Amino acid sequence: MRLQDLDTTDRRSARLTSTERITPDESPEEVRELVLEIPGAAFEASPGQSIGIIAPGEVAFGQAEHLRLYSVADIPERTSEGATRLRICVRRCDYIDPYNGERYRGIASNYLCDLTVGDRVTLTGPFGDLFHIPDDPEAALILIGAGTGIAPFRAFLMHLYRSQPRFGGEVKLFHGGRTGLEMLYRNDVRDDFAQFGDIATFEAIEAVSERPHWDGEIDWTKAIGSRGEELREWVLRPHTYIYLAGLESIRDRLDSAFVKLFGSSETWTRRKAELVAGGRWVEWLY
Repeated sequence: MRLQDLDTTDRRSARLTSTERITPDESPEEVRELVLEIPGAAFEASPGQSIGIIAPGEVAFGQAEHLRLYSVADIPERTSEGATRLRICVRRCDYIDPYNGERYRGIASNYLCDLTVGDRVTLTGPFGDLFHIPDDPEAALILIGAGTGIAPFRAFLMHLYRSQPRFGGEVKLFHGGRTGLEMLYRNDVRDDFAQFGDIATFEAIEAVSERPHWDGEIDWTKAIGSRGEELREWVLRPHTYIYLAGLESIRDRLDSAFVKLFGSSETWTRRKAELVAGGRWVEWLY
């Protein structure tokens, strides 16, 4: 899904009702959960979808507005007044310009993280509907999310276990962060995934950096390899679905991890192509 291809003409004003930091104070990463309330019964969003936030653009660069997509991070609620209340997960970020080497603040993330309760924000959408619950109640699910890529799986799992009582398949959630402090919804501030701890078919596996204090990348090879033959057997099953969310850079590192698991690039490329063709490898990358 390319931002420039999205129809953003249908816009709505939402009110911020809550903003909460969900990473510990000692973590260098500031990630916040925002609760937005959209008036009017016509707005519908569901787990697996994203909303577009329209932030003020950089006037100096001739940009009137800036569009950024954020995944729905919970099951949307309907208030007594008929408004829709939903949550999104936002990491305050900046980036290095590849041409001049200067550091710039991320436009949308800093705009959202600086909002206070009562502020209004313009949104559009929702867009997409990628992560579906399989029709087969015994299907196996491998969910892989890095950083704020965990948000759509939080909503997905809540929907799965609250609204789909027939589902009895196994679920493995691989959640990545450079350190344990960055395991969103699984840290000392928020441990939302603990509510699934008594479900025998659910398991959450952490993937962290081998060099967390040196800005190292998440070690997906170690995390994937820690399940070895068990995970390989899962991937070869005809009813296994693999859902992936996070930054685009995760794709190559995961491919390398699965190549090692399957023994050769040719074997993994062939298997992944089969999964993609069958709608059983689905990516939501940005």
